[in-house]
Parts: sequence; C-alpha cells; structure tokens
Amino acid sequence: MNYYHHRHPFELESGRILPEITIAYHTYGTMNKVTGNVVWICHHLTANSDAALWWKGVVGAGALLDPGKNFIVCANIIGSCYGTTGPISVDPETLTPYYNEFPIVTIRDMVRAHMLLRKHLGIDEINLLIGGSMGGYQALEWCIMEKDVIRNLVLLSTSAAESAWGIAVHTAQRLAIEADCTWNLPSPDAGIKGLKAARAIGLVSYRNYGILVKKQTDPDIEKTDHFQASSYINYQGEKLASRFNAFSYWLLTKAMDSHQVARKRNSTSAAILKTFTQRTLIIGILSDILCPLPEQQFLADNLPYAALIIIDSVYGHDGFMVEAPVISSHISKWWQR
Repeated sequence: MNYYHHRHPFELESGRILPEITIAYHTYGTMNKVTGNVVWICHHLTANSDAALWWKGVVGAGALLDPGKNFIVCANIIGSCYGTTGPISVDPETLTPYYNEFPIVTIRDMVRAHMLLRKHLGIDEINLLIGGSMGGYQALEWCIMEKDVIRNLVLLSTSAAESAWGIAVHTAQRLAIEADCTWNLPSPDAGIKGLKAARAIGLVSYRNYGILVKKQTDPDIEKTDHFQASSYINYQGEKLASRFNAFSYWLLTKAMDSHQVARKRNSTSAAILKTFTQRTLIIGILSDILCPLPEQQFLADNLPYAALIIIDSVYGHDGFMVEAPVISSHISKWWQR
C-alpha cells in the first residue's frame, strides 16, 4: 500500500475544511504514457484499495486487468477506514481521532481526492475507468468533473442517482448503528454491534430471495430455532464488524444517499448523461434488487456511446463481484471492439 499526503487544506462540498488529507492507494504494473495504459478502479462501499485482493479474476496476472499490460490504480475513498483520511484518523488540529466529529462527505468529495492523486501520480489520461455499485457513482461523477481525462468507462450495478429504495435501506442501517448504546463513545469500537446489525440489513438487499432460499434453506423441516439462514446472517455481520468501522459505515452510506448527477447542475439526470463523450459499457445483474436493471437501462438510454450487458446471475447485487469470469469476458470483448 502507498500513501499520498496532501499537506494542504481540503475543502469539502459542504464547505467544511479538512486541514490535510492522506490517500491510501495501490498501483499494479508500469505506466506507459505513449500507449496510454492507465486503468483506474473505483471501489465499492466496504472495499479497500487492494483491488487485486477483492476482485480476483478481474485484476491480476493473466486476468482482464493484467499488470503486465496495464498500469492499474485503486485509491481508498475519503471517509473510509482503510488508510485514507476518515473518522478514525487523527485530526491534526486536536491530535485526537475525529470519530463522529468527522464532517459529512459526498461522492464528489471522493472524486476530488482521486483527482489530487491522479495529478500526484503524473497521470494525464485514464484509458479505462471502472466502478461497480458505489464505485460506479464515483466513476460517473469523475466523467463529469474531468470529462477530457477519461476515454473509456465501465459501470456495473450502478445508477445515475441513489434511489428512494437505496436511501431507505441505508437509513435502516444507520438506525441500527445509532441504536447501539456505544455509538457516541470516542472509541474505534463504538457502534460495533450496530454495525453487525447494519450489515445484516444490507446483506438482504445485496442478495435476494432466490439465492438465500437456494443456499440457506435447512434440510431439517423439524427445526424451530438455530436456522441456517440466521447463522449465515450472523456470520456475515460478524465478518464485517471485525474488519470495518461503524463511523465510516454510517458516513459512507450518507455519501451514497447524496448521489445525484444532476444535483446543483441546473439540469436533469438525462441531460447530464447525454453530455458524456466516453465509450461506455454498462453491466446489470438480472437478480439485483438493490440497484435493479431499470437503473442501468436509464444509463444506457441516455449515455450517447453506451452498450448494455445483462448478466443472469442468482447472486443479486453482489453478482458484480462474484461473477468475475463472465464479467471479464464481456468487458474483454467490448474493449477489443
């Protein structure tokens, strides 16, 4: 992991100012400015900057995004807990962690941090910008904010604006965190039980009825307790609570709620999308109930140079992570054309 320390004030969209920021990032491969081989991956909600770790089959030697051919960059988003400045970072002015004093951030703040890192790395052009779910929110905003920098765009399981359904899911998750009696304590472990519950709420929307029934139905019809589905949800909650932070989760779901490409631009989402110049591939998952196909269809209907691929996966929203071989095949064919 690498770190870029931006020792200057960083103004957020809200007007609040962070005295300085640190950006954690990974790079793979070697940049070739002559051929233009930069690929930038924008990660999803709880991921880190090590894309080769969490997107196996898509990033790595011999994979679609091969470091032997591409210079691949993935930066941890502002507000996260994986090295980039966020709630558990130390405020240089108070010399104590921010915790719940960390200001609200938006997707556009995350993109502005990416832009700082791009310039620091000497990248003039991004050949391919790719993002799934919340990563797609960042990719869309980046194409608006630096349209001449990005040539090609891949969007997976994402949308032009956060839906009322998505906001409702996030609000339920934050209510779970806020109900934890430790939530307001100045501790990195504050709200950890609430985070477990929030993950459980989220997981139901990341998957769907079909996959949970298929994978988690008990063979023993005589059971009255300790069901397999319950164990699975508890396990997934514990798994996230052991590696993530409640302050960051609360903050980042707020950031997703603010996503709307037309916000403060005196236009409509459709009109904004029609200004895009990037050649774009949109991938939707047939069983995705969190960011369903109509949202990808809206992108395809309004982005001028877009193609839409629909993948028939049982894994719902998580399909953009799980279906690496299928996704790689579709992107490869599109990219070669």
